[in-house]
Amino acid sequence: MSSSDPGAWVVHKFGGSSVADADCFVRVADIVEAQPQRRLAVVLSACKGVTDALLAACALAERGDQRWRETLVELRGRHAGIARTLLPEVAVADYLRVFDEERAVLEKLLQGAAGMQPDQVLHDRVAGHGELWSTRLLHACLQQRARRTGLQWIDARRSVLVVWGPLGPGVQWPESSDKLRAQVEPGAETLVITGFIASTPEGVQTTLGRNGSDFSASIFGALLEAAAIHIWTDVDGVLSADPRRVPDAQVITSLSYNEAMELAYFGAKVIHPQTMAPAVGRNIPIWIRNTFAPGKPGTLIGAHDNTAQPVKGITSIENVALVDIEGAGMIGVPGTAHRMFGALREQDISVILISQGSSEHSICCAIPQNQAERARAVLQQAFAHELAEGQIQNVDVTTDLAILAVVGDGMAGIPGVAAKVFSALGDANINVRAIAQGASERNISVVIDGRHATRALRATHASFYLSPHTLAIGVIGPGTVGRVLLDQLASQRERLMSEFNIDLRVRGIMRSRQMKLAEPSLALGQWREELERDAQPADLDRFIEHVGVAYLPHTVLIDCSANEAVARRYADWLAAGIHIITPNKKANSGELSYYNAIKAAGRSSGAHYLYETTVGAGLPVIQTLRDLRETGDEINSIEGIFSGTLAYLFNIYDGSMPFSAIVRDAKQRGYTEPDPRDDLSGLDVARKLIILGREMGLKLEMKDVQVESLVPTDLSGGSSEQFLEQLPRYDAAMKQRFEAARARGHVLRYVGRVTADGKATVGLMELEAKHAFANIALTDNIVRFSTARYCNNPLIVQGPGAGPEVTAGGVFADLLRLATFLGARL
Repeated sequence: MSSSDPGAWVVHKFGGSSVADADCFVRVADIVEAQPQRRLAVVLSACKGVTDALLAACALAERGDQRWRETLVELRGRHAGIARTLLPEVAVADYLRVFDEERAVLEKLLQGAAGMQPDQVLHDRVAGHGELWSTRLLHACLQQRARRTGLQWIDARRSVLVVWGPLGPGVQWPESSDKLRAQVEPGAETLVITGFIASTPEGVQTTLGRNGSDFSASIFGALLEAAAIHIWTDVDGVLSADPRRVPDAQVITSLSYNEAMELAYFGAKVIHPQTMAPAVGRNIPIWIRNTFAPGKPGTLIGAHDNTAQPVKGITSIENVALVDIEGAGMIGVPGTAHRMFGALREQDISVILISQGSSEHSICCAIPQNQAERARAVLQQAFAHELAEGQIQNVDVTTDLAILAVVGDGMAGIPGVAAKVFSALGDANINVRAIAQGASERNISVVIDGRHATRALRATHASFYLSPHTLAIGVIGPGTVGRVLLDQLASQRERLMSEFNIDLRVRGIMRSRQMKLAEPSLALGQWREELERDAQPADLDRFIEHVGVAYLPHTVLIDCSANEAVARRYADWLAAGIHIITPNKKANSGELSYYNAIKAAGRSSGAHYLYETTVGAGLPVIQTLRDLRETGDEINSIEGIFSGTLAYLFNIYDGSMPFSAIVRDAKQRGYTEPDPRDDLSGLDVARKLIILGREMGLKLEMKDVQVESLVPTDLSGGSSEQFLEQLPRYDAAMKQRFEAARARGHVLRYVGRVTADGKATVGLMELEAKHAFANIALTDNIVRFSTARYCNNPLIVQGPGAGPEVTAGGVFADLLRLATFLGARL
């Protein structure tokens, strides 16, 4: 029947949270009265917590504990309080008179239960009273408000007949249809119906089991040939993931019946698959909506879904165990799976997921963890002969696992969906223990370590753009470069979120003596103030633990320090799956063995290590070198001016002013390190050559680099100021060298060079005035690549190679590059 048909029934079901108190009843009444349809069937659950309280009273009574009487008194008081808020005095008296009659029946039932074994018939008779009480309250409330016509209270025990079987309650459709038709009065247009309860053909009261009120809504939708069913609950609709685990989970606008059933099976908060069956069989659309936000559209569940999104939701089941049988004797032997699952079925052990390799060497299944040891014993007994003969090696049980399920009709026939799932999990350093996918391609399920369930949910959810790609970031060293980087992140964070769905969460900042940790992240616009407020003593291990919180899929450490002790931790961090971005040259130019350990750690864990800014600040020097090598070019040599400070000094120096005076002036302008000897020694350039040489595949160490230091040997000690005071003693020698070069039409430049045969040199060179290195801006870096392709006209990369802004920009670029590696789109 079409929803546009004015004679069509529309069913609205309200759960226990929707009728928790008097305010909730008013809200429900408002929703009911706001519906445009003329004919409404309103199915109600018991008030929140009432069914559980009644079942607890049964348990007390069966143990002979008289406190069940207190439970009934408390329940009467609660319902009386709601009634007095909603109804006039006369209506309250009428309501409580019926309530007390039913309470007297309950008291007789519970008195007779003392000392008896738990009885399901008793439980059903007692537990179903909550719906009788809640529906009578709503019916009386609607009567008093008098805004809906044709009000009628329907006792589902008089209209729904069920027979319980192995699959639960089976509705007797012809009989139930006849009974409902006889029960509905002529002119009735608003039916208030008890959910959860029904009767057997023998007339005994029963229930529809847990989620029974949803089932009631579907049953009455089918019996009334309704145009639609609306399930009102306390969420905005079906969410793409559990919002407690994935805070950015989105409401799914529409689902097919099959998608909804898959999500529900794997733990999503959706209407239970069994309860949907009557609606599915009659193609009745189901809406999931929020009682507390009735203006929101909710989620539509129907026969088909035409949205283009391949994945609709990602959910999980926790506390799972994996049972595995393997052995060469299973190969080609029919009936092994039948025996395995038959043995489990005989012991009522539920199988959630099955996975078997095509070799038939092993078969495994996931089961609830609380049944794991029983399953092991059952299977060891069932395969005792094969175990004794060695045809089956063992029956293994692995506990503390979880199942992650990725669901969507749109996955069918689309290549790469499974690859994206496994890539997201791999990038998040999560191992997959077992895999299952049906021929419908509607569901990809994987078994993972239970400790990683939240991280897996978030990583996979983000990989399909259902939520932002979130990176948990820790910044070490908010100094010259680090502070500029934090300011750049602050200025771009909102744009990256809105335009590219990238969530950069700086969860911690650490300097030499203090650190600031924040949950969920620092307010980057006020990071300086936050760093000063409530700072803790610096503790690197605690810092890493906080930044790398388990529920965020990707942890990134940005080391903007020049600290060797921090660099010595890189290998451990990479091995733990933590991504590292740094301009710190100490790790890549240190001992070759440690450099190799860093690279190996990243390869083994899949963590990324990005260090473009260790050479040339923001210039694409390392990336250019990699591109050349990875596309098959042969590198003959790399040479360049790698120090912005030394580039400045020799661009300025023309012999008219003492070299020592230029050095002092450069220090005052901030162009040198606090101690100019750090620049003049050439060691910084040597470190950059080592980094480039190793990128070329050379096994360079510092001892292999010939370095010409511009620091006189006798001035290597003492303070920086003492050095500057004594440096003029060597001005004459520098001027003599300059004049000799000028006489030959040359200029002086401080150049580093490494060749394919492993020769590496750093020092002051004479170059022709037309040489590319002779004609650069004051503080430029310039790098020249001579290769098999670029031999006659070498490839040159040139630009500012120093300064906090360009270096921080290069680090930021590495961070965005990492985001794309992890699945973000820029």
